[in-house]
Amino acid sequence: MNLKYYQVDAFTSQQFKGNPAGVIFSDISDTVLMQKIAFENNLSETAFISEIDNEFYIRWFTPYCEVDLCGHATLASAFIFFNYIDSNKDIFKANSKSGELRVTKNSSMYYLDFPIDKLNEYKNIQLIEEVFNEKPEAVLMGRHDILAIFNNENTIQNLKPNFSLMCDIDVRGFIASAEANHVDFVSRCFFPITGINEDPVTGSAHTTLIPYWSNKLNKNNMMAKQISERGGLLDCSIKDDRVFIGGQAVLYFSGAIEIKS
Repeated sequence: MNLKYYQVDAFTSQQFKGNPAGVIFSDISDTVLMQKIAFENNLSETAFISEIDNEFYIRWFTPYCEVDLCGHATLASAFIFFNYIDSNKDIFKANSKSGELRVTKNSSMYYLDFPIDKLNEYKNIQLIEEVFNEKPEAVLMGRHDILAIFNNENTIQNLKPNFSLMCDIDVRGFIASAEANHVDFVSRCFFPITGINEDPVTGSAHTTLIPYWSNKLNKNNMMAKQISERGGLLDCSIKDDRVFIGGQAVLYFSGAIEIKS
């Protein structure tokens, strides 16, 4: 069996920046096989998109597990759809474990339309201080991740998290964020339990970050930067119970995966 395979750098216009994602449009439904492919790819996410009765369905796999929502691999999938599957369309719709997701193409930008996250107070601030070796100003719990707010951008840049301790806490991951100097806010994201110590650019984390910073800054439109080693820029907005996360993408690789029977 041969599977057409693409690798896309998402939330960037430059190769070797942003967050790389594998993209496979195929009718395979074998979860075990999909997990093996994601493990072999060894990217933070590989997206599998199938078409059933003229509707797309998307699933995302880290090297170690399936996740319920991934932004950068959805953006990468839409990039492939618009540029290599149906160039006449400007909206990509896909069903997922997190409901229907949409990506709209606007020139060289791609805008994710994702459900907003709901935030609650996380009371064990001391534990999160141990995780980051730095005391946060506030800690909140979202749908899947803990959000820790720090005092400035330099603190975020210099964080040295305890990944072993992170794996002992029953959440998907950890988001560290602060108000920024040249954009509205910056972040770094850590998901060691999924096999990814630090994710380069995390679209799904911005479903948590956007409502927090929108309320904090009293703004509905913001620019964000994820300050990982690869880095990425995100054009963020919020309306009602949806967030819109914009970014660019660039193709790195296209080819085929040959699966031996």
